Amino acid sequence: MENEHDTEPQGKASISLSGAVAMGTGVMIGAGIFALTGQIAQLAGPLFPLAFVVGAIVTSLSAYSYIKMSNAFPSSGGIAMILQKAYGPGAIAAAAALLMALSMVISESLVARTFATYVLRPFDITSGPLVPILAVGVILFAFAVNIAGSRSVGALSLVMAAVKIGGIALFGIAALWSSGFQFSTASETSAGFDAVGFIASVALAILAFKGFTTITNSGGEITDPHRNVGRTIMISIAICVVVYLLVAFAVGSSLSIDQIIAARDYSLAEAAAPALGEAGFYLTVVLAAVATASGVLASVFAVSRMLAMLTDMNMIPHRHFGMSGPIRSHMLVYTVVIASFLAVFFDLGRIASLGAFFYLIMDMIVHWGVFRFMRGQVGANPAVVILALLFDAVVLAAFTTLKLRTDPAIVLYATGAIALVFVFQRLYLSRWTAPEPE
Repeated sequence: MENEHDTEPQGKASISLSGAVAMGTGVMIGAGIFALTGQIAQLAGPLFPLAFVVGAIVTSLSAYSYIKMSNAFPSSGGIAMILQKAYGPGAIAAAAALLMALSMVISESLVARTFATYVLRPFDITSGPLVPILAVGVILFAFAVNIAGSRSVGALSLVMAAVKIGGIALFGIAALWSSGFQFSTASETSAGFDAVGFIASVALAILAFKGFTTITNSGGEITDPHRNVGRTIMISIAICVVVYLLVAFAVGSSLSIDQIIAARDYSLAEAAAPALGEAGFYLTVVLAAVATASGVLASVFAVSRMLAMLTDMNMIPHRHFGMSGPIRSHMLVYTVVIASFLAVFFDLGRIASLGAFFYLIMDMIVHWGVFRFMRGQVGANPAVVILALLFDAVVLAAFTTLKLRTDPAIVLYATGAIALVFVFQRLYLSRWTAPEPE
């Protein structure tokens, strides 16, 4: 059947360097820091701010492959384009692209659940049926705004991005100021430090930076993409690591590690109370609600767009199931249904774990494809690509080892789901790889 979705044609580049940086940081900063700070602290202990630094280093190395491919082939095809150039239109490229899309859906459910946790915190509700109900509610809100059209998404996302980035920076500065710029968790004993736990925490820190792929997906729309895609990605990562460190030190200046772990799903709100008083606590809750709601909104838009693109590239099958309208509208429905399912049946820790497994596997497939098939064509330094691949492998191994100790079921869920994606794509496309047609 012919594809009829409303993906915009690639026209003149319209996003400036500063605009692209604003877009990249707007996607990365906000929702992730609210959702992941406490979970990273649980794994890394008093060194949890360092996990963000290591995560930024690993992400910067990983970004190298994406930058080289985007410089050579600036396109709004993004991840799908990179994979198809490397592996050809076969099941490996399609499965890895689908893993990326699914990791975005997982991120959507993670942020929705975080929204619910923060909004209910003033009522001292941290569990029970209201959390998934409210999470599904914000996903449905994002669906309604997206159905209204991309202009609604763009205008609302721009306002929310300004509010959340400014608010998060002010929270960090105010909390550090009130503590006398003392990081209380630094004085805690690290006798129980677990190297595997720290390396595993980097897997979650990487999730806080993976929004850089949004820049890759918009490569064809950025002015002078051969220069500016790479610059945008590196500037955005640098800004994000500064903001994340500011928040990490602010939380660590107000709470002990045990307190952060106890409040891991709403650690920023918990840190605001002793540092900034009751007013600060409520302002942080409002800020978290804005940041996470806008995160869900942007995620629903990005995922549905990517899935529609994969359908247009014949990388995934499509069924209407009686629905009318363009394919992207159908993808919105599929995205919302999957994200809602995850938000209802998985807690924050398990959702984040699924996202880490999916993203790291996809990332490693990208690096291997660039190293094995594209490094000469795009001028990539093989040592850098291999180093990025090894870092991903070490982080994934540590994260898997830790989860096998603490939650083996999530390893089984992730392994089964990833295997299912590859088998499904192999059956659909009937080949693993294929030379790309001229």
